[in-house]
Amino acid sequence: MSSYAAPFPTVNRFAHPDAKGRFGRFGGIYAPETLMTALAELTEAYVAARDDAGFQKEYLDMLRNYAGRPTLLYRADGLSKHLGGAQIFLKREDLLHTGAHKINNAIGQCLLAKRMGKKRIIAETGAGQHGVATASVCAKLGLQAVIYMGRTDMERQALNVYRMRLLGAEVRGVDAGSKTLKEAVNEAMRDWVTNVRDTHYVLGTAYGPHPFPMMVRDFHRVISLESRKQMLEMTGRLPDAVVACVGGGSNAIGAFFEYLEDETVGLYAVEAGGRGIRLGEHAARFAGGKLGVLQGCLTYILQDSEGQIQDTHSVSAGLDYAAVGPEHAFYQERGRTQFAYATDDECLDAFKTLAHTEGVIPALESSHAVAYGMKLAKSLTPDKQVLINLSGRGDKDMVSAARAMGSDLRL
Repeated sequence: MSSYAAPFPTVNRFAHPDAKGRFGRFGGIYAPETLMTALAELTEAYVAARDDAGFQKEYLDMLRNYAGRPTLLYRADGLSKHLGGAQIFLKREDLLHTGAHKINNAIGQCLLAKRMGKKRIIAETGAGQHGVATASVCAKLGLQAVIYMGRTDMERQALNVYRMRLLGAEVRGVDAGSKTLKEAVNEAMRDWVTNVRDTHYVLGTAYGPHPFPMMVRDFHRVISLESRKQMLEMTGRLPDAVVACVGGGSNAIGAFFEYLEDETVGLYAVEAGGRGIRLGEHAARFAGGKLGVLQGCLTYILQDSEGQIQDTHSVSAGLDYAAVGPEHAFYQERGRTQFAYATDDECLDAFKTLAHTEGVIPALESSHAVAYGMKLAKSLTPDKQVLINLSGRGDKDMVSAARAMGSDLRL
């Protein structure tokens, strides 16, 4: 693809975790013994593929000809005028095939699985977008797909459940615990342990045991590769701030990565503030979390004094998770990124405001970034530039948003 470089890191001080899969003290490999060989094989296979020109070409070709990259950089003049502060730009990941950034990683991991001789793919999903992306790529590549999804998330994302099944995937509902993303990850991990010989787990966010955080980051790095080049071409300079929502953190790490060494660019990750920072009412790990281990790595987790994982809440299924990716924890601890949160009410207000001012309906996950980006832009002067990563579109959220705002969908 001639419009930007291949989406695999060059050597810089941020590019790679250490030999134990750690970013500073975060990350690592906390996995059952039955998965250690599989993780070692996956690491070896990924490093070989990342350095292989043939794999890069195949991946880039699918990004362009199947996913629809590069995505637009959009000057949001209506929203900027409405707020009266900094100029806002949107990186339009919502325009990708399947409706969100998740397709970047699904393509990369499914191509890697095929290269490794795996014919069966499993994945977890919360908002359903990773599940739809994985199911789509599996259909394209002739792979079997099994998607795990919490029963609560299946109910609020019924449209995406239907899409996955239409694409040929088997969707397995999870009824344990809070019936959301954490439990879906647990079931996917159990499946992988049982079927590791012929199965690859396409983990959907920059989380889990090494090499997943690094690998998912690399497949989403294309977001900031594009936006950095586009901002320079459109405005002649880099943005003053980049804003992205963060659950596990895949779209945010992709949106931030190419700006990490540009210290004049502020990087803002926006978590789910839910109904407020009270026990069980939010998913803001840096507002109420503690250091701990969950589902494969060391990071910040919402847990009680005895280490039990707390319930979480968000109006958006994709941010409703008790832990954050280890690379994000690493940058936050070093002061390179700043974490904020948006409440459900702020998210829904941003959801409506972007629709009214720009004719763009964002996903509820992305609306958290829009909410904080609006607040940040209002505090800045008109000569400043704020880039918001619009990670997905809101088609999937119409029923959930209508219910949350008290609307009746019946005509």
